[in-house]
Amino acid sequence: MLQPISVSLAKLNLITLSPMLVVVGGALLILLIDLLKKDLDKSLYVMLSVLVLFVDFGATLSLGINERGFFDVMLEDGISILAQLTILIASMLFIPLALTSKRFHEYSYPEFFALFLFMIAGFQFMVATDNLIMIFIGLETASLALYTLIAMHNTPGSHEAAIKYFTMGAMAAGFFVMGAAVVYGLTGSVELYDVAKVFEARMAEPGFAIPLIGGALLLMVAIGFKVSLIPFHLWTPDVYEGASAPMAGYMSIVPKITMMVVAMRVLAMYVDMGVEAVRWMIIILAVVTMTLSNMMAIVQEDVKRMLAYSSISHAGFVMAALALDTTKAYSSIFLYYGLFLFTNLGAFTMLWITRHKQKRYHHRFHHPYEKFSGLIHTSPMGAVIMAIFMLSLTGVPPFSLFWGKLYVISATVDAGYIWLAIVMALNSAIAAYYYLKLIVYMFLKPPVPGVEAIAANASRPLMVIVGISVAVTVFSVFVMQPLLSYINYMVSVSGY
Repeated sequence: MLQPISVSLAKLNLITLSPMLVVVGGALLILLIDLLKKDLDKSLYVMLSVLVLFVDFGATLSLGINERGFFDVMLEDGISILAQLTILIASMLFIPLALTSKRFHEYSYPEFFALFLFMIAGFQFMVATDNLIMIFIGLETASLALYTLIAMHNTPGSHEAAIKYFTMGAMAAGFFVMGAAVVYGLTGSVELYDVAKVFEARMAEPGFAIPLIGGALLLMVAIGFKVSLIPFHLWTPDVYEGASAPMAGYMSIVPKITMMVVAMRVLAMYVDMGVEAVRWMIIILAVVTMTLSNMMAIVQEDVKRMLAYSSISHAGFVMAALALDTTKAYSSIFLYYGLFLFTNLGAFTMLWITRHKQKRYHHRFHHPYEKFSGLIHTSPMGAVIMAIFMLSLTGVPPFSLFWGKLYVISATVDAGYIWLAIVMALNSAIAAYYYLKLIVYMFLKPPVPGVEAIAANASRPLMVIVGISVAVTVFSVFVMQPLLSYINYMVSVSGY
C-alpha cells in the first residue's frame, strides 16, 4: 500500500514564489476588471500595472538571500534578486510609455497589460531557479507573451516581426531542450548543483568530454539566439524595426539580462570546472558579435535599426565577462545592464516621442537619420537629450555607460585577458562612429521640411521617463561606489 506523502508548508517555503505570484495575481485582476467593466481608460491599467510592479519590487527586496523553496526548485540568491530588481525597474519605466498623446492600437486592450505582467512572471521564474525544466517553463511563458505583445502593435511590420521572433524563439527553445536532454542523460538530474557534482566526478572518464561539450554547445546556441549573438542575430533588426519603439527598447534589455543570468548559471558551470573549450567558445562568440555588429550598424539608414545592431554589440561586449569566471566579471554584467537600461530605454523613448503613424521621411523607415536633421534648431532640448544618450552609449565620460564599459574592461584585464580588453576598447571606438553620426545630423545638418512637428507623440508621462533616464545617465557617477558595493556583495554571497 502506498504511503501518503507529507509536505509541510515550511519545507515548501512559498515566500520564494511571492514575487511571481504578485504579478500573476495582478494580471488576473486586470482581466477580471475588464470582464466586469468594459471600455475603461487605459490609464487605469497603466496605474494598476505600475502598482503591481511596485509591490513585486518590495516582495523581491524582502526575500532572504540563498533561500530555496517549492521542493528546492526555486533559488533566491543574490544573482536572482539583482536580476529581478533590474527586470522590475525596466518594466516600471516601460509601462507609462503607454500614456502617449496619440492613440496607438495595442494600449487600448487590457490584455496588453495582463500579458505584460505574465511575461514578467516568466522572466522572474527564469532567473530565480537553477532547474533546467523551470528555466524552460519561464522561457516559454515569457516568450509566448512577448510574441503577442509585438503583434498587438497591429501593423504589417509588427505582424512580420512577431512571426520571425516566434520562429527563432521556437528554434532556440528546441536547442535548449536538446541541450538539457544531453545534460540529463549524462547526469540523471536537471538541478544544476547536482549536475556540476556529477560532471566533476566523471571528468576524467575517457570519451566523456565529447558529450559534455556537445551539451554545452546546444545550450550555448539557445542562449545565443535569445541574446542575439552573431550568427544567431538575424531576427533582431527586423523584429526591432517592426515592434513599437518602447517594446524594442524593452527587448534590448530585459530578455537579454534574463538570458545572461541563465548563461551565468549554465555556462559558468563549465568554465568553473576548467572546460576550456566552452570558455573559448564564449570568447570567440563575444568578439565576433561585438565586431561584426558594429560593422553592420555603420551602414544602417534607420536609427532604430542602428540601435538594434548596437544592442547586439553591447550583448557581445557583456558576454565576454562570462568567460572570465571571477566575481568582478559577474558583477560587471549587472552594473553594465543596470546603466544600459536607462540609457537605451531613454533613446528608444525618444524615438517613440517622434513616432508618426505615417512614414513622413522615408518610404520604408519611421526613423531615418534625415528625420533628425537640424533638430538643434527646431527642438533644442530634444537634440541635447538624444545627444546625451548617444554619448553614453559611446562610452564618453562622465555619462553612465562609460563606467559600465570601464568596469567590464577592468575585470577583463584583472583576469589576464589583455588582448580581449584591447579588442573591447577598439570596438567601443568603432561604435563611436555611428553614434556620433546621429549627433552630426542633429547639430550640423540643416532642418528638413516637416521636422518642426517631430515631437508628435510627446506627453507628460513620456517626458518624465525621459527625464529619469537623463538624470541617471548624467548623474550616476555620484552613486557608483555604493551601487558597486551592493552588486559585488550580492554576487559574492551567491557563490560566484
